[in-house]
Amino acid sequence: MAIRPPLGWPRILGHMPSSSHPEVTASGRPIVEVAVGILIKPDQSILLGQRPEGKPYAGYWEFPGGKIEIGETLLQALQRELQEEINVSINDASEFLVIEHDYPHAYVRLHICLVSSWVGEPKGLENQALSWIFKKDIAKPSLEPILPATLPILEKLNAFLEVAK
Repeated sequence: MAIRPPLGWPRILGHMPSSSHPEVTASGRPIVEVAVGILIKPDQSILLGQRPEGKPYAGYWEFPGGKIEIGETLLQALQRELQEEINVSINDASEFLVIEHDYPHAYVRLHICLVSSWVGEPKGLENQALSWIFKKDIAKPSLEPILPATLPILEKLNAFLEVAK
């Protein structure tokens, strides 16, 4: 797993590569670009969703998000995915971290964004459960199981929030 250090807050959510040919790993696996949103309330609680049935790792907890389509910016993809999955529209977001993870079914590059302002009450539109995690529980959430790539994100987020106090 590759992790880039936190980029700071804010960072402009810019254009993604628009090639119809995705980047590949050294072993030739396509890299799937994914927009991920961490909804964070003023009290620093964050939202996790449970992956729905029919998807890889069904039942695992993760942050909402999904694949970035060709030609979309990171912000456009994040806006679309959060609207489709949890019925919220983003007012303010910034890129926080980029993590790569090698799953058996896909090699993903996760563009993690902090979403500090949105319109709408989060609701699982894919029949997935949603849960707010309090700041004190971010390092060790009680929800199980946690998607493997989500664990290092939680660690980095916890460290960032400690510094941002």
